[in-house]
Amino acid sequence: MTGHMTPEEFRQHGHEVVDWIADYWAGIAAHPVRSRVSPGDVRAMLPASAPEQGEPVSAVLADLERVVLPGVTHWQHPGFFGYFPANTSGPSVLGDLLSAGLGVQGMSWVTSPAATELEQHVMDWFAELLGLPDSFRSTGTGGGVVQDSSSGANLVALLAALHRVSKGATLRQGVRPEDHTVYVSAETHSSMEKAARIAGLGTDSIRVVEVDAELAMSPRALEQRLERDVARGFVPVLVCATVGTTSTTAIDPLAALGPICQRFGVWLHVDAAYAGVSAVVPELRALQAGVEWADSYTTDAHKWLLTGFDATLFWVADRAALTGALSILPEYLRNAATDTGAVVDYRDWQIELGRRFRAMKLWFVVRWYGAEGLREHIRSHVALAQELAGWARADDRFDVVAPHPLSLVCLQPRWARGVDADVATMTLLDRLNDGGEVFLTHTTVAGRAVLRVAIGAPATTRAHVERLWTLLREGHDWLANDFAEQQAEQRAREVAERQAAAEHAAAEAAAAEQAAAAEQAAAGQSDAPAEAAPEVTPETAPEAMTGEVDAEPTAEDPADSPTVETPAAGDETATQADAQAGLRIPASAESGDPAR
Repeated sequence: MTGHMTPEEFRQHGHEVVDWIADYWAGIAAHPVRSRVSPGDVRAMLPASAPEQGEPVSAVLADLERVVLPGVTHWQHPGFFGYFPANTSGPSVLGDLLSAGLGVQGMSWVTSPAATELEQHVMDWFAELLGLPDSFRSTGTGGGVVQDSSSGANLVALLAALHRVSKGATLRQGVRPEDHTVYVSAETHSSMEKAARIAGLGTDSIRVVEVDAELAMSPRALEQRLERDVARGFVPVLVCATVGTTSTTAIDPLAALGPICQRFGVWLHVDAAYAGVSAVVPELRALQAGVEWADSYTTDAHKWLLTGFDATLFWVADRAALTGALSILPEYLRNAATDTGAVVDYRDWQIELGRRFRAMKLWFVVRWYGAEGLREHIRSHVALAQELAGWARADDRFDVVAPHPLSLVCLQPRWARGVDADVATMTLLDRLNDGGEVFLTHTTVAGRAVLRVAIGAPATTRAHVERLWTLLREGHDWLANDFAEQQAEQRAREVAERQAAAEHAAAEAAAAEQAAAAEQAAAGQSDAPAEAAPEVTPETAPEAMTGEVDAEPTAEDPADSPTVETPAAGDETATQADAQAGLRIPASAESGDPAR
């Protein structure tokens, strides 16, 4: 294939691509949720060099199936319960397709007025839908912009806060990391620490504020830290409060934190990346009561509001601080509209210069679903999460370990005594994820591993949550039985080892006793004085010795009686000599002597 794709070719192949996406969505449940490839598998299937000649779209789609799809973790799968949801939808994809087709560069109003003004208007719509303060509207002192991510939004909020607290000095002199301080909680997203690094403050500037039993930032602890730092000569820059922390969706009390921040002149930034969009449901807005105290606010439509990445909604109450920190105008960007000050140039609201038409997909989504459709989407997932939490509370195999006001539930499996609970929980997680039907992630609460169940994929229904609950219980039972068998086997081995050790010890003790007895006996024989043999005299000599033999036979068989030789009558001298020499009784005679 050579040359540009003509409009007609685009029409033909565009249909093929849309058909492929539609087929993928229709059959997504047949895929294992998490990719099963090993590191390097995808690259190993790609050619070492780029193709020299162009190839047809059909070949690319074939390799999409063969090479790419096996290496995809399916975030739109109805069994995807990990991290936070990363929604997309048909309207969002079509809006992105239109944005890509237009291919406009929206860095300044003049480069595409519609890209700027449609974004301003859509951001005002969402400020109203979420119940945000009037200061966040483009008609007030602030305004909204679509950022690439909440990580980027956290960074620009910090830069704006630095600009305000330094009265613009950071533009000329840079930051003073030894003076400035930033306040987070232990549950704040790591992107704020990264923002402090990028901004030049470094991690030493960060103060970690204590949390309460529900993992929310403690207002009293914040106040004490601010007082202490100010007394020591530090300049507080920003407090990052979170609505819906990543681990457990803890919610910092904005209504209590706001007045404290105002008293100390510190910028209050609200990171509501996941949970903020829930405020489209009026009955959920109380979760972020006090948002009117915020200097800046961020939430992600690309998490839970049916819009593909990247679609971070970011507002400031005072746009002058934001543009003051980020605006720079080289000659080649000057134009009459900008010079009048009557227009917004979004290049001054973000880190990068260039920007695509991000608002197009948001416009498509809100036009397709309407406000009520968005509310129903949020309500349905919150209801499923509450139902799951109820099942878990009624089951003695699991504990619900944190408040769950939205669509995230944190479950801690219970395990028998003697089982390493964290190892068992992570083993259960691996077993579930390896099965392919569902995908979960984990976090730690109070130092213990817990399972996070984040409900949010557009295709997820009650049946999918029920199936997850079944898999959780079955997996727990299987592992619990396996651990019980292992413990029983271990106990049996320990009993056998103890018994064998006892038998061995007893045998050794018996052998030692025998050896000691033998040694004692031997020592007794060698140490006792030799017993003197009785002196034989003619008066005491046995009859056999004197020749006077009893003629009466004994009761014993004569054949069994010992034969005693009698000395000859003429050998008296020899007998006397023997007697004088002290004859002993032979040992053979001792053994049969009844007197011994």
